[in-house]
Amino acid sequence: MRQQLPGQTLQTAALVNEAYLRLVDVEGVRWQDRTHFFAVSAQMMRRILVDSARAHLADRRGGRLPHVYNVNPIRNSPPERPPRACRRATIFNSMDALTVHRLHFAFTVTFHYLFPQLTMGLALLILVLKTMALRTGNEHYNRAARFWAKIFAINFAMGVVTGIPMEFQFGTNWARFSKAAGGVIGQTLAMEGVFSFFLESSFLGVFLFGEKRLGPKAHWVAAFLVFAGSWLSGFFIVATDAWMQHPTGYRIGGHGEILLSSLWGLLLNPWLFWQYLHNMIGSVVTASFVMASVGAFYLLTRRHEESGRTFVRLGVIAGTVSAILMAFPTGDGQVHNIVGHQPATLAAMEGLFHTQQGAPLAIVGQPDVDNRRLDNPLTVPNALSFLTYRRWKAEVKGLDAFPPDRWPDNIPLLYYSYHIMVGLGTIFIAAMALAALSLWRGALYRSRPVLWLIMLMLPFPYIANTAGWITAEVGRQPWLVYGMMRTLAGSSPHISAGNALFTLIGFMGIYTILAILFLFLVYREIEKGPERPEEPLSPAV
Repeated sequence: MRQQLPGQTLQTAALVNEAYLRLVDVEGVRWQDRTHFFAVSAQMMRRILVDSARAHLADRRGGRLPHVYNVNPIRNSPPERPPRACRRATIFNSMDALTVHRLHFAFTVTFHYLFPQLTMGLALLILVLKTMALRTGNEHYNRAARFWAKIFAINFAMGVVTGIPMEFQFGTNWARFSKAAGGVIGQTLAMEGVFSFFLESSFLGVFLFGEKRLGPKAHWVAAFLVFAGSWLSGFFIVATDAWMQHPTGYRIGGHGEILLSSLWGLLLNPWLFWQYLHNMIGSVVTASFVMASVGAFYLLTRRHEESGRTFVRLGVIAGTVSAILMAFPTGDGQVHNIVGHQPATLAAMEGLFHTQQGAPLAIVGQPDVDNRRLDNPLTVPNALSFLTYRRWKAEVKGLDAFPPDRWPDNIPLLYYSYHIMVGLGTIFIAAMALAALSLWRGALYRSRPVLWLIMLMLPFPYIANTAGWITAEVGRQPWLVYGMMRTLAGSSPHISAGNALFTLIGFMGIYTILAILFLFLVYREIEKGPERPEEPLSPAV
């Protein structure tokens, strides 16, 4: 007589099957043909049922298995599942390794981006100084350009040294991601290295060491090509991240790999336009504040005052314009990217746990994810609805409109980083507006409180840019490629947490030394100051 399997076994098998299907057949996943997934799932179900039946009949026959169930394993079936305690330990070790991998990349990319954000913005300001020198014939602007070119070169060298390890991290810490998506992201990363990096580095050498051999116009062209190379480099890097945020121009290969189907689809990604502009304007904000801060330092200490006035004037003008552009239209455009393609991210950024019509804009507050509420909120009624949909009573979806497995996995970090970015951006507009008003009135160079304000603002653009990138990357979670590949599925399976932590500690030590060296070199250049004008030779000489 046929034996009936215990109800608990059937229930367990059904739950395993459901969990597996949810893992691999979520909306937007296009890894392989779905029929393959269902076939694998059916094999798992069959194996569980066979093993459960064998164990059940063995109990009834005193531990002796009937010959009919002594069959060969299913071809390509999953390996035998370890005991529950071992499985739990394996899962925890895997999650620990994933956490270290994420911390590793977060540390290296955050430290690295301290340098490119200044070089990209400074390239534009150096070009402005060279243009003023070419138009006016005033050697003062050439001296100012040469001074900032030295700061640029130091930043560029540090950016190269800290950027190269990140390329290797794709293979060491994120091997499965590189294998799956290398056919797409490899295109933009290669173009960044072959086109923009060599363009920037080659003409930086020409700009630094070829001024005496080149005429004024040729030297201006070198400055323009350095600017073009740095901004083109930023374009290809942001294009890579934009594809991870909103994948376009791809197809799935026969073995589940992601292949590039349209280069123009990749480079004209609708997500890319606003993200690129927002990022590059952010670099101009950083460079403007740095230049204005150094100029304010010279004016406060009464050294190199002519150069200090030039630095303050150019920094304040560029900083005012770029700070406003960061908010609108580039910031507004990037928010609409998120509204259209990542609505759960928007809800987490704003601390909006419940869908509302006429949603308020949270100025401050503390997200309580467990109780799904925002504690101690200070809000502006209806403002979020207006900013997102241009209607005061528009419905904005909260986190309750999405399953929890689609939520960003660190909502407090996302919420605070976003509000730090927005809060500092507002302060930048106010500070630069005050400085611009003082400059327009002709009192800025004598106003010590405003000069102190400008000088002390120097580190905050770095904080704002870092918070902005944290918002973008944490907001994409739990996806590595949004809607296609989970972060858990992209890490290297054979790199343990201990190995990754060892290299992370090593990088921290090396980067600490590099940071000290960088600060020393920049301090030495600022202390030395711009070149002094050559005094005419005396008649006796």
